[in-house]
Amino acid sequence: MPYNVVNKAIVCPMCGELSRAEIYTSVNDTKDKSLRSKVLSGELFSWSCPSCKYSARLNYPILYNDMKNRFMVYLIPKIDRYQLCDKELEEKYSNLRNISKRITPDFNSFKEKIFIFESGLDDMAVELTKLAISQTVSKKLGDEPIAEGYLSMYDRETNTMGFTFFMGEELKPYVQTARLEIYSKSKNITDRFAIKDKKLKGFIKIDREWAENILYRYKRAKHIEKLNKLKE
Repeated sequence: MPYNVVNKAIVCPMCGELSRAEIYTSVNDTKDKSLRSKVLSGELFSWSCPSCKYSARLNYPILYNDMKNRFMVYLIPKIDRYQLCDKELEEKYSNLRNISKRITPDFNSFKEKIFIFESGLDDMAVELTKLAISQTVSKKLGDEPIAEGYLSMYDRETNTMGFTFFMGEELKPYVQTARLEIYSKSKNITDRFAIKDKKLKGFIKIDREWAENILYRYKRAKHIEKLNKLKE
């Protein structure tokens, strides 16, 4: 099956009328290509009250499975756990190997993960690259805080990738491009310092907090190497 659907009762927040809606608990992009555009556009989450026509985007857990590109992204709204081991899912896909499995807490990071893996990129290296670029952008703009940021462009031919950051309380968008050499350096760092993370079973959350931890490990190792050289 290209998808799993359950029927849920929904009370309209506008008129209070009770109705039902189809909730997609999982979709398989490989088996039904039309699902991809509906997921990314948000159409799959759209709901309209049959009584008053009030419309909204439903927010619920959904598993996105791309067998061709060998990744799964599990959107679980507001999840704050780093690792999720779902025994039922693990048993269901026990015959699959070398699958990147991620959990995301919101719709935007969910879409970003899909874009990253479809582009053939390593999301761990992308997160580390994003962190480095965000620090540069914040400094350039007078230490303005960055609320969030996402990979929004990747062009192998021009050797560039781009990130869209949302700045300050007003969430003003700011686009910053970077050479892929920064990504390559980030990839080398994650290959060295994220070995255990890459071997973890189940779904894991790779985000800014994770990247900050990896960067800390890297800087600590560099500091220790420097001290050892001074002792020689």
